[in-house]
Amino acid sequence: MLNLTKSLKAGAMAAVLAVTAAGSALAADWRGWNIHPEGYPNTVALEQFAKDAEAATEGRVKMQVFNGGVLGSQPDAIEQIQAGAIDFANFNMGPMGPIVPLTNILSLPFLFTGVDQMHRAMDGAAGDAFDAAMQEKGIVALAWYDSGSRSLYNSKKPITQPADVEGMKFRVMNNQLFVDMIGAMGGNGTPMAFSEVFQSLKTGVIDGAENNYPSYESTNHFEAAKFYSITEHLIIPECVCVAKASWDKLSAEDQAAVKKAARDSAQTQRRLWAEREKASRKMVEAGGATVNEVADKAAFQAAMQPVYENYLKENPDQADFIKQIQGM
Repeated sequence: MLNLTKSLKAGAMAAVLAVTAAGSALAADWRGWNIHPEGYPNTVALEQFAKDAEAATEGRVKMQVFNGGVLGSQPDAIEQIQAGAIDFANFNMGPMGPIVPLTNILSLPFLFTGVDQMHRAMDGAAGDAFDAAMQEKGIVALAWYDSGSRSLYNSKKPITQPADVEGMKFRVMNNQLFVDMIGAMGGNGTPMAFSEVFQSLKTGVIDGAENNYPSYESTNHFEAAKFYSITEHLIIPECVCVAKASWDKLSAEDQAAVKKAARDSAQTQRRLWAEREKASRKMVEAGGATVNEVADKAAFQAAMQPVYENYLKENPDQADFIKQIQGM
């Protein structure tokens, strides 16, 4: 009888340990990719997302954000998230085009008239359509961050008209649309890893690049390329994305909690972004950069017509969707 009691106790203890071990196994340790440095609006928001998601799932999802691109370039990270090697990331949608063709629409110059219109589109039906297309490639878009408007900067001269770009070499993100955009103005669009841009500007490998104020300032590109011209040719959203392989392992309850944390972080990011844009412009101007407004944007828009025509020739089925987005 004593042996039987001991056996029952031992069995009960083993069962408790097994349940505890199973509970630990269910906890997911997620690794997150982020290109931006500490203190950047996206970094602050992504770290908020990680903290809030862990709290909301009561520790069932634990996230660690790796900042500064230490896990590789964005094209590398997109491949990693598809393979499930990383679990979440903040991606600019520009380089997503080669992987998810529908998202190339977001890289069409002058697609949006302003940031508010972009928010309406991405928080609504357009964002849902892009998410569905991304999920087919193993990536789930939970929320949309702001990246402001992108403008041209270079080491040679102010850009006031498309002809000023002629013969100049500009770094662009890895997407043929961006190469074609610079080419339509007579320049040479050169895809290059973001981490290589500063040195390439200093050594003259490229004449310029295109980005927003915070990126221009935080990377010190303004030290090597003093002329920032406000073309506002691209307003490209960024996503808080997770690997579908990781997402599908979550319960419906945890999926809802993680998605809410992502969308809350987007509101934080947008607020911080607007504040940072104003501060960054002041900082680069104080650092010696020359900022010029572009009075005639219509000339740049007209120069982009061949880009739209070529795009629609290859993607005629997207014409109506583009019109819908532009009307949102």
